[in-house]
Amino acid sequence: MEFIKPNINIDFVGKRKIAYCISLSMILISILSIIFHGGPRYGIDFVGGTIIQIKFPDAVAISNIKAGLSEMGLENSTIQTFGNEADHDYMIRTESPLQTDDSFSQKIKAAIQKTTGAEPDIRRVEMVGPQVGKDLQEKAMFAIFYAMLFIAIYISGRFEFKWVVCATIAGALMGGVYLLSLLHISMTILSILALILTLVLFWIMKLKYAMGAVISLVHDVIITVGLFSIFDKEFSLPIIAAILSIMGYSLNDTVIVFDRIRENLRKHPKNSFMTTINRSVNETLSRTILVSSTTLVAVLALFILGGGIIHDFAFAMLVGILTGTYSSVYVASPILLAWQDAAKKK
Repeated sequence: MEFIKPNINIDFVGKRKIAYCISLSMILISILSIIFHGGPRYGIDFVGGTIIQIKFPDAVAISNIKAGLSEMGLENSTIQTFGNEADHDYMIRTESPLQTDDSFSQKIKAAIQKTTGAEPDIRRVEMVGPQVGKDLQEKAMFAIFYAMLFIAIYISGRFEFKWVVCATIAGALMGGVYLLSLLHISMTILSILALILTLVLFWIMKLKYAMGAVISLVHDVIITVGLFSIFDKEFSLPIIAAILSIMGYSLNDTVIVFDRIRENLRKHPKNSFMTTINRSVNETLSRTILVSSTTLVAVLALFILGGGIIHDFAFAMLVGILTGTYSSVYVASPILLAWQDAAKKK
């Protein structure tokens, strides 16, 4: 199906400087928000604690719920509405893990009923220890970094036929990251250092396609995490799953464009590289819009109708689809042109 004229010629690459300004602005705002909030607001999966979801037949005041918790020594708990206000669901989060047996649920229920005058329905109780949360946080960071690294190997091998070189770089990076992790360096600092080292090695080894793909993925991940920070949304394991899904989706779009660039370099060797990139983006535009719009409709349905449990996951996917489509056109491809210009000047 093609609803865009085959001979369309929108000057995407010519607007790359505007796109760079937009991307840098979004990244800067995201980083500043993360710094201002002291990092993402980690969920129970990463920091440990206890989550209790309760439901009332009618609306109740959060202050009354807090009064009931105070009687049990849980005055430092945070309480917020969950899902739609009409559902009268509330989420209680304690900073420390508690013994969540049947007697605990009954005590919570009795204490809250006493101060609110309404009988709550305990929907779920979850507990994660602090050490487990720390381990999960480290594994999540490793998962994102290694996903980017293996994606870079695939891109470099497919488009530049440098499987051995890229695999050697990946092996060295994984070994280095593992050794540094034994020194108990902060995972955030370790991930940033590893990412910078990865891009430097790609530059030295002239792996331009891999570099374009990785920068595009970093762009998508930072903006997604930044929006979670701006809207003060909880960062949990399902969000890590959403980020990895976003990376795969963004890579799919980027590979399609890169593949068309490679084909057009063979078909039209006399054309300038800028013309070839612009032509390739235009030729894949119909497919990009169709895939993005259909996926967006499905995720939008999850976001609106999926309920509170899946709301944040769907929000991450919405952001990821939009930024992934944008970055495959305005970030990944222009990086190739910037590389070519830098090589000519050198």
